[in-house]
Amino acid sequence: MTATPSPTVHPVDEVPAAQNLLVFGLQHVMSMYAGIVAVPLILAGALGLDATTAARIVSASFFMCGLATLVQTLGVGPFGAKLPIVQGTTFAAVGTMILVGKEFGLPGIYGAVIAGGLFTILLAPYFSRLLRFFPPVVSGTVITMIGISLLPVAFNWAGGGVGNPNFGSPGNLGLAAITLLIVLLISRFGRGYLGRIAVLLGLVIGSVIAALFGQVNGAPISSAAWVGFTPPLAFGAPTWHLVPILSMLLVMLVVMVETTADLLAIGEITGKKVGPREVAAGLRADGLSTAVGGLFNSFPFTAFAQNVGLVRFTGIKSRFVVAAAGVILLLMGFFPKLSALVASIPLPVLGGAGLVLFASVAVSGIQTLAKVDLSDTRNLTVVSVSLALGLIPSTVPGLYAHLPAQAQLFLGSGITAASLCAILLNILFNIVGSDRPRPSATATVAEHAPEPGDLAEH
Repeated sequence: MTATPSPTVHPVDEVPAAQNLLVFGLQHVMSMYAGIVAVPLILAGALGLDATTAARIVSASFFMCGLATLVQTLGVGPFGAKLPIVQGTTFAAVGTMILVGKEFGLPGIYGAVIAGGLFTILLAPYFSRLLRFFPPVVSGTVITMIGISLLPVAFNWAGGGVGNPNFGSPGNLGLAAITLLIVLLISRFGRGYLGRIAVLLGLVIGSVIAALFGQVNGAPISSAAWVGFTPPLAFGAPTWHLVPILSMLLVMLVVMVETTADLLAIGEITGKKVGPREVAAGLRADGLSTAVGGLFNSFPFTAFAQNVGLVRFTGIKSRFVVAAAGVILLLMGFFPKLSALVASIPLPVLGGAGLVLFASVAVSGIQTLAKVDLSDTRNLTVVSVSLALGLIPSTVPGLYAHLPAQAQLFLGSGITAASLCAILLNILFNIVGSDRPRPSATATVAEHAPEPGDLAEH
């Protein structure tokens, strides 16, 4: 069972019993592995890389995701927000990396990635000062948008994955529905510990059911090596080119906006004060992981929003649980058979669990917006227009196809588009020319009254 909480220790800083660290950490890994492997697999397919190279990049991604998560959760000097945040490879960089890779190969990609990471480290303390532009009317909108943006991912998983010839088949949808039902029933009727691992049990039981119906491919597990590791600079020394580097700097600005939003979201969910210091440390961790990742054959890193949903749903707020997930991810980089086993979970099973996880993030955003006076048309305008703009990429994905690549980079992400829109509209409606204080619209997350446990130092 979980260690007895101390009145002087915030739930984020509690250390559960060893066996719970392993089980709760595994729950995080199984909930987010698809997001880790997606970026290297998409990139490998677009660049025409062979299967061996793709497998080595996936292995490197697991290793670096684990290392990045440990830095973010435990902290290393000025790096790491010390919050329950899982780090993963960001989708924001995919388009840019494909273009760079076709022109300069993997060494050109890694050179740009290293430069982007160093840029993030340098900019982090300055970017964190913008936190005053994330009051509840902005942060609530962005957190809601994070959840809404993730839901189409769960829908696609439930159908079997985009490009699957059996997409939306009764078998896939049925498997997703069964998994969702299992998670809900265990969550409703499971007591204590059992209810807290509802997602993990749903994924395991759903995978077993899928295996009984022949929907689990065991070949990759049997063919994977027991031990293996992708060494640094496995594909050659990084090369440096101006245009790819500048493009990656733009990508990292987007990543910084999204990571800031995720840090605010986890702060709201855990009741932990998130101020400029925490944001700067979190962004530095992104930058450090990205720069080191470029040396270890990986890609830019960001906070994974899907795991924010798991924290919200399970109520397990300890950063040490997420650190345990980081250790598991690290080991998966050394043991390919282990990563193949986790990767054998069918997408419909992930989709069924993802529905409740991702929707719970949106609910957290709605809870934050409940603190805002939405009877004031200025606040209402900020929220409604930002959400509308953020919904465009997932509902009409081709709308920006003819815009310049730089514009698509910012507008093509619903989270980024909603964040930038909410920040700008809040400045326009609530800050510029404002003739009275507006605590419901302009108080930052860092200014919220702290919980008793917030007095504990990180």
